[in-house]
This record gives sequence, structure tokens and C-alpha cells, in this order.
Amino acid sequence: MSIMEEGRTGFHTVEEPHPTKLVEEGALVTVDDLRRAVPEYCFEPNLFLSFYYLFRDLFYSAVLTCALYKLLHTPAVLQSNWLYYSVVNVYGVCQGLVWTGLWVIAHDCGHSGFSRWSALNDTVGFILHSWFFSPYFSWKSTHRRHHIYANHITKDLNYVPPLRHQYAEKINAAAETLEEIGQDAPIVLFIRILLQQAIGWNWYMLTNITCPPTAVVKKDMSVWRHSHFDPWGALFFPSEWPSIIMSDLGCLGTMTILYFMYQAFGSFETLFWVYIVPWTWVNHWIVMITYLHHTHPSVPKYSDESWTFLRGATATIDRDFGIIGTHFFHHISTDHVTHHLFSRIPHYYSPIASKAIIPLLGKHYHGRGDFSYDALSTSFSQCQWVEEDGEKDAAFGLTPDKNQDGHKRSQALWYRAGRSPIPEYKMRGAALF
Repeated sequence: MSIMEEGRTGFHTVEEPHPTKLVEEGALVTVDDLRRAVPEYCFEPNLFLSFYYLFRDLFYSAVLTCALYKLLHTPAVLQSNWLYYSVVNVYGVCQGLVWTGLWVIAHDCGHSGFSRWSALNDTVGFILHSWFFSPYFSWKSTHRRHHIYANHITKDLNYVPPLRHQYAEKINAAAETLEEIGQDAPIVLFIRILLQQAIGWNWYMLTNITCPPTAVVKKDMSVWRHSHFDPWGALFFPSEWPSIIMSDLGCLGTMTILYFMYQAFGSFETLFWVYIVPWTWVNHWIVMITYLHHTHPSVPKYSDESWTFLRGATATIDRDFGIIGTHFFHHISTDHVTHHLFSRIPHYYSPIASKAIIPLLGKHYHGRGDFSYDALSTSFSQCQWVEEDGEKDAAFGLTPDKNQDGHKRSQALWYRAGRSPIPEYKMRGAALF
């Protein structure tokens, strides 16, 4: 399978500008090698399995909703504040896990991993993502480009860290003094993590934070034009506007449904516990999944000169989350490397594909981490900016190139520690007007 086949945005095909091979201890591993290692059936969605997992998650969600309804009409719960708030919070957490699984299925639809028919993929994905206020076609477009240019320092759209001078400007420090800069106090670190996990996804949808200005389609537009809801904004090609409007209408439809739910419930408090709390948990899990997979001290980024599709796709880390990761999150966390290499493989085949692929990657497989607050705090404190590091390159097995002047040039960019800058409210480099 060529990279061009794996790299469709839905409206445009992007050619990969570099060779698609990894060099590891003298051996060449190509995309074709990795594809041949994976059983052929893994690349063909099984419609029965796809609908099985969809209906299973919908059944879980219905059971939780019915259980909440029954409990909230139980005298003991109504007469005890402790029982009432225990019930609604347990429901919110559990429903949030189930809805995250449904969000992952919609994400598979965007990668054509639900079925072989694009109309069916887009119908299921559109309905599910609209329910979570994730504009389906809008995010499908930007997310596909993230997969094409994963971990490219100027072309990736997600969690692209600043370079030394950019980070120095963000914290108002001299670039040559960054090694002397301390890290956040524990309480400051906790507040920053809480802020990211609580509103990070929504703010990304609205402003495209974590993306460099070089990665957007239309340059030099104001901060207000970097929204996933703007059909003619900076993120999208001119031909995409009808699908972006359709995405907006899907989210508007969800708002209409929620209004009628509010009227049926007779109180905003009930709507808050039934929808807003689990929806907020979904947003939390989405941010945690995407952030932890692409942000780790041992995972590099690559510059224009050194990036290849394979290097970028493998510069992520799998993370284990027990039964939550495998059963509820459909392996999106446990097999993320495989997902970046072959995004069309359905989630139920990804463990099989990972078992075939990982032994071929050598040092370019970065191992497995976990999902925890410690993992978040490590990534947050140790991954503030990136720069070249010849020693890390050598340990990783990367041989320095020579630039036009004959000087050795590092192959990768590695994370450095530091304190958190002021929270971002807009995409880097975007002007207010």
C-alpha cells in the first residue's frame, strides 16, 4: 500500500516527499515490508464486527441511561444528597467511558475503517461525532493531514512543540538561559493539566491550538478564522466548504436535540448530569489519548530535512489502560503505532497487526507506557520544547547528515524540560485581527 493511498484527506491527495524506509542496524524496513507482515484480512473491515461493537456500545449507553432514570426516581436517592451525587457522578464517569468508545468508532469511520463503503462510513461517523459536538468532516480533514505528516515540526497539525527560540519568547526568557529555567511547582502543574484536560479539546476545535502556522492551508488569517467550524477559514481547502457546513449543521442538530431534552426534563440540572458531565469526560479522554501518545521524552519530532512518513508514524508510543483501553476504548491507546502506520485497519484487528509489525521496527518502536496522572505530569514537565541532540540521535541509531556547508546535522528533534508558559488561547503565530 502506498503512502499516497494511506494519505487521503477526503478531498486532496498528498504525495510523501521523502523515502518511506527506516534504517536500523543496516537493514531497510519499508512500508511494503510492514504491510506484507500483516495478515491481509486485517485491511478489510468486517461489517458484522463493526456493527457488533457499535451496537454493543449503544446498548451499554442505553443501560446506563435507564439505570440513571430508575435510580433518580428511587425515594432513597431522592432523599439523600450523598446518594444522589454519587449516582449521577458514577453515571457520568461510566457513560463517559462508553461514549469515548463510540467516539473512537466514529474516528474509525473517518479513516474508512468501519466498512468498505464511504457513504456508510460517513453516515455513521457523522451521526456519532455530531452527538459529541465534534464536526465530523471538519475534523476528518485536519486529522487525516495529521496522519500524513505525523511528528513533522512544520506540517503536523497536533501537539507540535516550539523550538528553543519560540519557547524562550513564550516564557519571556533569553534563549541561551533555558537550561537554567526551573519547572512548575506541583500545584501549578496540576492546574495546568486540569485546564488542558477540561477544555483542551473544545478550545482546539475553536482555535486550532498546538498547530504551527506553517501547517494550515490558508496563511495569515486572524485567530478567529482558525476554527473547525469555519467553512472558509484557514484550515480547509476551498472545495471543502460544503462538507464543513454539513458538519456545523450536525452539531446544530445536536443542540436542537439537547434543547428538547431540556424541555422534557424540565430542568437544566438533569440535562447537566445526563449529557454535559459524560460529554466532558469524553473530551478529557480524547485529549489524554492524543496528548500522551505524541508527547514523551523519548519520542522525537523531525524537521523538514529529516522527516519521512515512517519516522513520523512510528514516533508515537503505545499506552496500556487495562480493560478500559482494550474493551471500552477499542485499542486506540494500546495500538497507536499501528494506527499511524495503517490507519484503515479496523480497531478489532489492530492487536493482530501490532503483533506482526512491532518486531520489525527495532528501536523505532518506543515501547509501552501507561495512562495515569504521573504519565501526564511527566509529559507536561519534560516536554516543553524541542531541539537537536546528537547524543540522543546516536543512542537511537540515527546517523547525522551533512548540510550544504558540510557540517553535521542532527536527524531528530528531542524534547526538553521547562516550566509551562502562559496558557495558549490561540494558534501559534495567528494575529488577533
